[in-house]
Amino acid sequence: MRRALTGICAAMLLSFLQAGLSQAAQSTDPDWPCVQRKVPELSLGQIWNGPELPATASDWSKDNDVEALVQELAQRRIPVADAQQSIRDFARGLKPEDAGSRLTMLAQGLFDHMNAERSQVISGIGRYARGQADIAARLRKEASALGDLQAKPDTDIAKVQEMTDRLNWETRIFEERVQSLTFVCEVPTLIEQRLYALAKTVAEVLPKK
Repeated sequence: MRRALTGICAAMLLSFLQAGLSQAAQSTDPDWPCVQRKVPELSLGQIWNGPELPATASDWSKDNDVEALVQELAQRRIPVADAQQSIRDFARGLKPEDAGSRLTMLAQGLFDHMNAERSQVISGIGRYARGQADIAARLRKEASALGDLQAKPDTDIAKVQEMTDRLNWETRIFEERVQSLTFVCEVPTLIEQRLYALAKTVAEVLPKK
């Protein structure tokens, strides 16, 4: 009975591992394991609904206050509502003659910084998925070897149990990584949503011509 159970265990583990990355296999990008569509980079037009940003907005990193504010606002631990209030406070503190140029720099800075951060996360997800694929391939081999060992009439029961315990443990870790990946897949969308909300606030406080 114990040998039969270990055989069933190996079959179940093999089935799980084969399904573990099926979502990635269905994607046009084999390294992309998320349900969310892969968009490596955003365009400014996707998040900015204000007037066209001037070329000088690209100099945002040269303005120490703007650069520091961009770094602060991009932090996801800060609630979006608080970040939006920081933008309003910043705008109120600007001289009328400087408000337009510095707020457009803020908009460009938020886009440049958070779009780059989002792209880095997407690249990291790809690397994570490739690592998962390698682990899955190794565990499939181990599960198959366990099944072959269990099927031998003179098999070493202790060896079978040792392999089963190890495979159970490694598969549990694999499953936890799959679950973690589900949460990580949400991060690019969260960054995009945050960027859109912050850019909208900048557009609202931008002086009207």
